[in-house]
Amino acid sequence: MSFEVISMLVFLVFIVAVLMVDLLFVGRKVHVISTKEALIWSVIWISLGIGFYLVLFHLGHILHGIDSAEKLKEIANLYNPYLEFTSTGYEEMLLEYKRSQAINYISGYFIEKTLSVDNIFVMLIILQGFSVPLKDYKMILFWGILGAIVLRFIFIFAGVVIIQKFEWVLLLFGAFLLFQGIRILFEKDKEPADPKDSWLVKYLKNHINLHTEYDRDKFWFRKNGKLFFTPLFLVLIMIEFSDLVFAFDSIPAIFAVSRDPFIVFFSNIFAILGLRSLFFLVANLVNKFRFLKPGVALLLVFVGAKLLLHGKLKDWGFQPEYSLYFIAFVMVSSIVLSVIFPLKEEKIIHEK
Repeated sequence: MSFEVISMLVFLVFIVAVLMVDLLFVGRKVHVISTKEALIWSVIWISLGIGFYLVLFHLGHILHGIDSAEKLKEIANLYNPYLEFTSTGYEEMLLEYKRSQAINYISGYFIEKTLSVDNIFVMLIILQGFSVPLKDYKMILFWGILGAIVLRFIFIFAGVVIIQKFEWVLLLFGAFLLFQGIRILFEKDKEPADPKDSWLVKYLKNHINLHTEYDRDKFWFRKNGKLFFTPLFLVLIMIEFSDLVFAFDSIPAIFAVSRDPFIVFFSNIFAILGLRSLFFLVANLVNKFRFLKPGVALLLVFVGAKLLLHGKLKDWGFQPEYSLYFIAFVMVSSIVLSVIFPLKEEKIIHEK
């Protein structure tokens, strides 16, 4: 069994173990999540996400079984083409590699985290649009995020294989992200569409037995030998579909900082895992972050341009930490400007 397979299995076992603790112990009873509980879990997930930077900084070479200078150069050339070694000794080169991997991971994590805040607003529209009871939010988001992990796993590793065979795909990703960023930046504010009017909802209503009331904390049940799906199942499908759409922005964006499937997957998963607790913490504040949307647009433009120019970045002396600095600047600026120049109260009420 290869080092890559073992590394992925160890990581997946760790993630599943944490999720099971959350499901079987912390969330064993259906209840409304308090701000205190959301804050505690947000701190836990963010600490794990940021703390993983240190794991990669010290043990990043283990992922691909690097044990020699030749293996190191092979892996760096395959997954980290932007890395230019400034030293010749194996230990010094290994330190440079691990530092680069750690920086790429944390850059990807912050990109995903920033984009995911925008996704919280979409989740809120779906949950409120279907009048989901507050006590069921936790269960819906748990299974929604679990499904998102599976989808991301498939998308990311398929994407890496495609990029290795057809590097020009990066140009398509870059052009798409650049277009998305410019579109979001200049898009006029409008009332969000009612999720009940979605073509997906209409299709499901015509093809499954749908129970109309929230009288059970289940996704489906059997009655008189027939299988019925509850509105919670409909909402779960909508949450999964929204994440599928969201992934078309977020996954190509991560490829702008790294082509290593482990780095892309780790940064995605740690950001997603904290999404549910972050939802309960900031869902009611999302509308107040007026500069979040321009910030997201600017990030998409940045990573799109980086993908389009990836062939020239090495010649220009572009370093991985430059991406981290820019991402951090955009995140902090979006929050600070939103606090300094808040929306007027009547406009917030109107948007709600």
